Amino acid sequence: MLNRRARARLSADAALLLTAAAFALPLLWLALASVDADADLRVRAPSSLTGDNFTAVLTDEITFTPMLNSLLLCGSATILTVVCAALAAYPLSRYRSRFNRPYLLTILFTTCLPITAIMVPVYGLFVQVDLIDTTYGTSLFLATSQLPFSIWLMKNFMDGVPTVLEEAAWTDGASNFQTLTRVVLPLMGPGVTVVTIYTFIQLWGNFFVPFMLLLTPDQLPASVSIFTFFGNYGSVIYGQLAAFSILYSAPVLILYVLISRRLGGGFALGGAVKG
Repeated sequence: MLNRRARARLSADAALLLTAAAFALPLLWLALASVDADADLRVRAPSSLTGDNFTAVLTDEITFTPMLNSLLLCGSATILTVVCAALAAYPLSRYRSRFNRPYLLTILFTTCLPITAIMVPVYGLFVQVDLIDTTYGTSLFLATSQLPFSIWLMKNFMDGVPTVLEEAAWTDGASNFQTLTRVVLPLMGPGVTVVTIYTFIQLWGNFFVPFMLLLTPDQLPASVSIFTFFGNYGSVIYGQLAAFSILYSAPVLILYVLISRRLGGGFALGGAVKG
């Protein structure tokens, strides 16, 4: 008979396998349904492989224009979020004050607020200031919604950069901004990468904000245009939906692959700090 430790290990392995299956099953359906002309909700091998689903969705109206809108919307919001988070995290990391902890807790609390709870007043505000149905206005709000948690993450990564390196730069006549951009940020490259990827993924999958703030069909991102595959009376074109979902996931995967190499190492301090 197995001892208690072995049974506990087997139970943990079984739980992990079940969890992995729960994640793998939808991905398997996605891959199979995208090449199945008669796809439905069942996970099954297609009787014959077809590329018609991809051919049907690879049009300007369905895929190319919405994807370009998503890249412009989420890319600009991500850049704005990362820049503002770095500028806000620097004084929180480097200057001690009795208000730091309450301020950080307030920032953390704002990340818990559901976006749906503030969309009605935001919509009214956008109408008043004539930002409704504008890509730049929606991008500004998306950046604002991701800024609190990005500041929190950026500040924690920035705490790991030794202040002695900044003091050496100040001795050479560098300003605070030059120290931030030429010393701190290059050394916390993995942290900036994490914040960038996290922010872009959160914005890329955001449906509710652009759905509320953008009205013109030509400006809608891919996260909203996915409704194209949901017809009347509950009918869904599952094969085309699966094909579009694979294309929709590609930019996030490409972004991760391109910059994931920066996640493997810690801060590139090298021999800068000597005891």
